[in-house]
Amino acid sequence: MLIGKMASILIDGSVLEGGGQILRNAVSLSALLSKPVSIHKIRNSRTPPGLKNQHRTGLELAASIASARLTGAKNNSTEIEFIPGHINLPNHYTADTVTAGSITLLLQIALPLLLFSPTAVPASTLTLYGGTNATMAPQVDYTQHVFLPFIRRHFGIDKVSLNIKKRGYFPKGGGEVSLSVVPFSSPNQKLRSFSLLERGKVKWISGISHYAGLPAVVGNGMVAGAERRLAMAGYGKRKETEPNEGEAADASSLKQTKESGNVVVSIACRREPNALTKGAGSGIVLWAELEGGGMIGGSAVGTKGKSPEKVGEEAAEELIRGLNESGCVDEWLQDQIIIFMALAEGKSEVRCGTAGLSLHTRSVPLILRLKQLIIHLGLPLALLSG
Repeated sequence: MLIGKMASILIDGSVLEGGGQILRNAVSLSALLSKPVSIHKIRNSRTPPGLKNQHRTGLELAASIASARLTGAKNNSTEIEFIPGHINLPNHYTADTVTAGSITLLLQIALPLLLFSPTAVPASTLTLYGGTNATMAPQVDYTQHVFLPFIRRHFGIDKVSLNIKKRGYFPKGGGEVSLSVVPFSSPNQKLRSFSLLERGKVKWISGISHYAGLPAVVGNGMVAGAERRLAMAGYGKRKETEPNEGEAADASSLKQTKESGNVVVSIACRREPNALTKGAGSGIVLWAELEGGGMIGGSAVGTKGKSPEKVGEEAAEELIRGLNESGCVDEWLQDQIIIFMALAEGKSEVRCGTAGLSLHTRSVPLILRLKQLIIHLGLPLALLSG
């Protein structure tokens, strides 16, 4: 049967959190499983409802990757239909929110589509323009230092690299991020399932305070505010270092942490060159590495009228709240990994903490029937994108 003749699966976009996450995951799964979807009541619980610029751009990006027929994708629209075609890899794709719309949300809808190929091919690349550090989405530093290290470690997605070429702060945007992805390309190359139920102790806390077009007191103030709040919670042996992705403390510093009974806190402060930003802005991202292999993050973005110290405190409070919930992942991370858990071979499980599943995460099982529809075919998922 031709895919154009298949009846679209109808998805109610208003269920649970009623935001953009169900839209992104539904379209990604639709493209991977070659099942048309029709989504209505999009962002029904938001004011105003319907597609914003960044959602429309994400849909257009997914349609480009999947050679899909996309209808209804206009700003403020509450209904779209997505009829996927053939995913052609390798390729280079570009998307621009034009505004300060989140680049990381574009990445969320596109990355799953670039992970599978029926034959071995070189890397595909994305160039994404828009906001790198927004308030209602993961900052790009979170993606770089928390999300990507986590999926490398637990799913075996290790041929993905991200480069922040230019920061784009609210309200001007103008940031630029590039992504390179080498897909899985044979039945033996599959997303690994994993079990992450034991949290263990906090090994270390890392972070980055970034700012542009503002005095150094802004960056330093965010660091000071975060360190002060973390110290109040019992974390506080500072070690000056520049963080790598997902790692900040070497073996000697970890030994020092255990001997002293304190957790090393390492927050880098970085002033972005004016030539590599559009407009002024600031933000801070923190992350804690856990002995069991989990990661917890916290972040905040600088806003007018809020002191840098307060911004740092807010990021630390978010991190502490996540740690106190005793889970192995934070809310942002559980939202982003559940689609990969669904796509992985076998059963995956992760401890989410006392707060339970977020509404974002709980919306995903409602659309996983897309995957169930083709289980009886007995085909490896890695071959379905072709």
